[in-house]
Amino acid sequence: MEPTRERLNQPGGLTERLSKLRRVARLTQVALAEVTGWPPSKVSKLETGQQTPSEDDIAAWCLACGHPEAAAELQDLLTDARSVHRQYRLRGSQTAIQAELDKLVRSAKHVRNFETIMIPGLIQTADYARYRILEGVRLHGFPAAEVEAAVAARMRRQQVLYDGDRQFDFVITEAALRLLLCPPGAMLGQLDRLLSVSGLAGVTLSIIPFGRQVAVAPMHGFMLLDDAAYVEEHSGDRELAGREAETFKAIGEALLGEAVTGDEARDLIVSASAFLRGVG
Repeated sequence: MEPTRERLNQPGGLTERLSKLRRVARLTQVALAEVTGWPPSKVSKLETGQQTPSEDDIAAWCLACGHPEAAAELQDLLTDARSVHRQYRLRGSQTAIQAELDKLVRSAKHVRNFETIMIPGLIQTADYARYRILEGVRLHGFPAAEVEAAVAARMRRQQVLYDGDRQFDFVITEAALRLLLCPPGAMLGQLDRLLSVSGLAGVTLSIIPFGRQVAVAPMHGFMLLDDAAYVEEHSGDRELAGREAETFKAIGEALLGEAVTGDEARDLIVSASAFLRGVG
């Protein structure tokens, strides 16, 4: 996930701060390149936003300029530049949002989706998805007329599960199996879908059972797309990179460590289905 040049070059932004550090240190671009061992063109590109620095680049720049203590603050600016927050109400179409998500997922080789109380979109049935999309109509005023088109777009997104060149890890809590975010009949169909998904090649379904002690509170759902994080909230979504994404990776590892897979996960799904049918 690369920040735009506009975000890097905004007033008081990362490129301006790097350039100021160099000038205060009385170093030319060539001199800074010599100290860091970089080609002079790299220094120029970093100062103009044509190239995005890494955290290590920022640390080396600050050290060469005699201010290693400035690195942490500038690395925070990099994280901010990489982050994108978008409000749903400004985007007009749930179908367009599905297309954006599809592009994000297809850009990654390893997708890890963590959800606390709902089924992840990539493994939802059409009926379950319809109620989630209707929620967007109620909360954000999306056009009701486009609900079926948005449902169809979400179903098309699921084709990526069968590509064969990606790994998908879905981690949910048992609450996602029990909380009725749709009518019972639709939920039963969704639970059956989970049983079939759990057997797909390249897909792992993990469930954190009730009664399991967890070290990190699963406050809300998120996806890890290789080294980036994607967080959905009621008002919009955020794409995160750098240290913020690393935080979500750590949360994901902690949650995954408390989850069960395979037959144990399928037993939880069967139990939830039996309860809904009134026989559990």
